[in-house]
Amino acid sequence: MTYDLIIIGGGPAGTAAAVYASRKRLRTILITTEWGGQSIVSEQIYNWIGTTLISGNELAENLKKHVMANAIGTENIKESENLGSTLLVKEGEKVISITEALLPSNGGGNASTKEKKDGNFSVKIESGEEFLTKTILITSGSGRRKLVAKNADKLEHKGLTYCASCDGPLFSEMDVAVIGGGNAGFETAAQLLAYCKSVTLLNRSNTLRADEITVEKVLKNPKMKLIKNIEILEVQGDKFVEGIIYKPARPPESEAGGEKELKVSGIFVEIGQIPNTDFAKSLVPLDEYGRIKIDAWSQKTEIPGIWAAGDCTNVLYHQNNIAAGDAVRALEDIYLYIHAR
Repeated sequence: MTYDLIIIGGGPAGTAAAVYASRKRLRTILITTEWGGQSIVSEQIYNWIGTTLISGNELAENLKKHVMANAIGTENIKESENLGSTLLVKEGEKVISITEALLPSNGGGNASTKEKKDGNFSVKIESGEEFLTKTILITSGSGRRKLVAKNADKLEHKGLTYCASCDGPLFSEMDVAVIGGGNAGFETAAQLLAYCKSVTLLNRSNTLRADEITVEKVLKNPKMKLIKNIEILEVQGDKFVEGIIYKPARPPESEAGGEKELKVSGIFVEIGQIPNTDFAKSLVPLDEYGRIKIDAWSQKTEIPGIWAAGDCTNVLYHQNNIAAGDAVRALEDIYLYIHAR
């Protein structure tokens, strides 16, 4: 059987696309290792539209329920309630490769010769199953690059966080630190300056990767401080973050290289993301960071028949609400690709 669409990923983007695909009665498979994306580890989320407060686990469960209410074989859901859905869900499965679908060639008398079946793709999962599809939507997300320092793992989500939009308001009138000298780090600092007592940005080198105009504008704020050329050694705190121990990474001969302490109540880490795109890299063009390159107008990749949305793509901003919206835009374009073009 050849499906209309295979969606890879069960975060906000993948689940939004799955619901829309079901409503449009596309023959669809959603493949996901887990539900919820990066937010599953968040204890409190304040910016998921439609809810004033929700935990990452609750969000993941709600996303799953919404998808399963539109899927084939869902208990206690009548066909009339899910509009005769043709959505299948493969939960707890990992995609290991996507390739162009090949069929035995009719020419040359060589049975081992393969030729591409125009417009179709093959998606293989870890269990060994393989599925044919007309189109693919990749919503596999990304993982945050973790801070490597003593106690950093122990205090994650206890004052050490990776999302200013989610957690920033919790640190109103407190001293906080941002780690990372790229645009993401300075944009995070700009958000935090709206409600924090002070913001100190720590960068491991003397060179900042952020745009000069962004750096200049953020550093003009009197509550903002920048410390460059440092190595973070330890995150202080027992039950909650209390400070950071650091030292000069490459101290000049005239300066002592001893350890220093910065007292803060919160730490926001912005040292990059690792896109979950390894399974696609042999077919779909990626940028220098491993993100899938898309046309932001339609979410199309450079390969006809493959779209991508969410944190695995090279869009400017990465947020749950943005990912869900981008996936819906992709789904609308996919539907037209199948039925109207």
